Amino acid sequence: MEYRKLGKTDLTVSVITFGAWAIGGWMWGGTNEKEAIEAIHAGLDYGMSSIDTAAVYGFGLSEEIVGKALKGKPRDKVQIFTKFGLRWDIDKGELHSKSKDRNGKLMEIHKFAGKESVIWECEQSLKRLSTDYIDLYQIHWPDNTTPVEETMEALGILKQQGKIREAAVCNYNLSQLREANQYLNLASNQVPYSMLLRDYEEDVFPYCVEENIGILAYSSMQRGVLTGKFTPDHQFSEGDHRASNKYFHSENIRAINSFLDQIKPIAEKHHATLAQLVLRWTIDRSGITVALAGARNAKQAKENALAADIQLSDKELQTINERLSELELT
Repeated sequence: MEYRKLGKTDLTVSVITFGAWAIGGWMWGGTNEKEAIEAIHAGLDYGMSSIDTAAVYGFGLSEEIVGKALKGKPRDKVQIFTKFGLRWDIDKGELHSKSKDRNGKLMEIHKFAGKESVIWECEQSLKRLSTDYIDLYQIHWPDNTTPVEETMEALGILKQQGKIREAAVCNYNLSQLREANQYLNLASNQVPYSMLLRDYEEDVFPYCVEENIGILAYSSMQRGVLTGKFTPDHQFSEGDHRASNKYFHSENIRAINSFLDQIKPIAEKHHATLAQLVLRWTIDRSGITVALAGARNAKQAKENALAADIQLSDKELQTINERLSELELT
């Protein structure tokens, strides 16, 4: 495993970070707690010291599972990232989405990051995670109904109280990032980034590099389609959000699999899976600090962690990028 400093902070994080969205079950067709805990343990065993979760993942369930998995583990050897700002228990702020919880109840999820709400959410996350501090506390989505200064003030208070080590944002565009960074030194910006989705390269990445703000890339395997394990006729479980995702349309799966077939020899040369090759390519991109990789069992977690051991040559990276430039999706 490789480790990098996160932006200008004292946090040292694993370049492959355990993404804990799927183990919350929400939008992923359920979860198996025993296997989820085994996945986290396997990730730790192979050097994946950083774990990224969120309050809304499984409506608290993902955080609870992370807390159970880390019970008895040396706290200073693990970096817990979690998120706030998506409330499913109040109707303040801006409607983000409607979704069923683990019991099938339809929930309205609101983007809200008022000062008191941020501080309250942090207390709830600390309880679920069974810890007294959070290493990286991130606003999940921009809240257009609350002044940015107010949200950043709340994070500053939590930092002063020692309840969080560092503050960060997620899904912020350039103007939002600039504004937030005026009020608080941001550790990072977590954004969707993969071989198939590279919008943030244009302006957000250069700004983050200039300001020494870390970049956490999520959905690096584009919800799994870049593993090469999906066929055009794949049937998803009920409640799995990928059924309506454009990347999983039959014609796009065919095109993506064709691209993956072209770069597969590079993976084979390194005795790696396609998923591992994709993760290595991601953390080799300019500006990227870590790539988040979800795992629902120990085998997947181990494979994700071992992606950091691959060393790609400049020629191999060039070949991958050339083939990628030829990929056309509908």
